[in-house]
Amino acid sequence: MKKLAIAGTFDTKGTEFAYLKQLAYDLGLKPYMIHTGVFAPKFTPDVSNATIAAAAGYDIATLVDRQDRALATRALSQGMEKLLPQLYAAGEFDGIITCGGSGGTSLVAPAMRALPLGVPKVIVSTMASGDTSQYVGTSDIIMMPSIVDVAGLNKISTTIFKNAMLAIAGMLQLDATLPASKEKTKPLIGATMFGVTTPCVDYAKAYLEKQGYEVLVFHATGTGGKTMEHLIKQGFFAGILDLTTTEWCDEVCGGVLSAGPNRCEAAVASQTPQVVSVGACDMANFGPRATVPPRYQDRNLYQHNPTVTLMRTNEVESTQIGQELAQRWNQAQAPMKVLLPTQGVSMIDAPGQPFESLSARAALFDAITGQLDNPLVTVEKIDHHINDQAFAEYAAQQLLQLIAAQTAKQAE
Repeated sequence: MKKLAIAGTFDTKGTEFAYLKQLAYDLGLKPYMIHTGVFAPKFTPDVSNATIAAAAGYDIATLVDRQDRALATRALSQGMEKLLPQLYAAGEFDGIITCGGSGGTSLVAPAMRALPLGVPKVIVSTMASGDTSQYVGTSDIIMMPSIVDVAGLNKISTTIFKNAMLAIAGMLQLDATLPASKEKTKPLIGATMFGVTTPCVDYAKAYLEKQGYEVLVFHATGTGGKTMEHLIKQGFFAGILDLTTTEWCDEVCGGVLSAGPNRCEAAVASQTPQVVSVGACDMANFGPRATVPPRYQDRNLYQHNPTVTLMRTNEVESTQIGQELAQRWNQAQAPMKVLLPTQGVSMIDAPGQPFESLSARAALFDAITGQLDNPLVTVEKIDHHINDQAFAEYAAQQLLQLIAAQTAKQAE
């Protein structure tokens, strides 16, 4: 029998969660009840709020006495984030569901994000409309709009709850009914791409696939970079071809596609073999032309499409971008390679194209070569454009060499 974790505030929404518990039984699932509320639950859970609070170093009685909602929510959220993966690893549940408003959703979502990819995760929430990135992050959480507030049982809420439970029951119980894939599992390579570096990654992908690898391509739009970093941490990849590090342009310039200050750190920390470059590091991204910040209005702007405006990074910004990249690559504890294409870093950084700038490109390269002093990091300037087939295939070849060297070392 599959085990379903049902997590939530059993003090304020005990009726709703008792209903989910009964639905779990009706669907042939074994419910595993986790109480995330501050006060006493309306029924006995399998995991108490005291246990959750203790996982984060707090005493639940003290939290109750403090009468500080923000502190209590933060403590229980931190405890859930630490405890839930441990419970899953111990085999206590196979999937998880919760329901609630903004408070209940934000309390459980971080813990769900900490679970491995593929574990069924469903949130029924009043917040499941519009931008849900703060809850889903880079995980595979499924969010379902509650339509009405999660405040009692009625014709609408019971319909939504039933559909949510049917969905997660199907994920848990029907997986075994599908025929097993006959295709042999291939080692995975993670690669980053932008529209203006597509030919490069397509060439490299084709080359690597001929060598028996499966290549997962991530669009470097902020979420793509974050997602790849997350999967690297989970150990999915044999190697990384991070040729499009453009998200650092948005981090430095305040563009709309930043992946945050931890971009380019996961492969270094996990010692995953990687070959990196500076694809599309000639541009920061903004929305429609009218949304470009006033301080950039007189810059070299390129209307990529009606909703995306690109700004050419200048020498000062290119220097900072190069320094940020070098700072992260300098932390390498295993061999890696940095390839710098001297003829241009994107489709529009090329002879006769609107973002061609020898001085900005030189500033970027000089910052990287001037800052990198880790002997494990090899830097090569390649006399090609980034989208040349020769550059792409050389990058793929270098990655295969790093993977082979690591494999041989591990076999010693």
